Amino acid sequence: MSLLQCHSAKKLCADSVSKIFNVSFEVSFNTVLEGGAAEPLYLPANESDPAKVLFRDDYVSSAMHEISHWVIAGEKRRLQEDYGYWYETDGRDVVQQKEFELVEVRPQAVEWLLHRAAGLSFQVSVDNLALPEYDASPFRIAVERQVAKFLDDNVRDTIPLRAMTFIRALLSYRGYEFESENQLFLWLAKSYDALDDECDFPINF
Repeated sequence: MSLLQCHSAKKLCADSVSKIFNVSFEVSFNTVLEGGAAEPLYLPANESDPAKVLFRDDYVSSAMHEISHWVIAGEKRRLQEDYGYWYETDGRDVVQQKEFELVEVRPQAVEWLLHRAAGLSFQVSVDNLALPEYDASPFRIAVERQVAKFLDDNVRDTIPLRAMTFIRALLSYRGYEFESENQLFLWLAKSYDALDDECDFPINF
């Protein structure tokens, strides 16, 4: 059994990510991804416009981060601007930063998976310039552990369905096709074992 491999598969830019997202979700979820925003924002659908996931400028990492929140947000959350969450802007103290990180572990673990599927390297974001000497290593470890939970057969914490749909779409665009979900999970698990490797992961089954 073999996996279609594309050793020269390109890393994706923000424009490609937007197109893949919109093909995947514009009809089924009445939601589009758009760049060029001064700040990230989620806007629910109204009578004339679909819901919009807005990301900063043309930053692909900003797109992936906002997508990770969207794929996690439930139906009721998606009816509210920015999912109804209150957000403490840049300038959090250490206590506020730790609270921020508690709710960011799961989204950023999903974001890690999206980056890998897109052929991109990933770094956790503490999103707080007010703490320039802040040690983000405990947060990074927490995100990595959550990724491991997503991928561990014994304790697998279910990856959101829309995240899996998008992961498949990203990989398909880059030339990777899987005969089963197990193959896809194996590819992701192999990529987790190479956390510091920014290259693709050619895998034979």
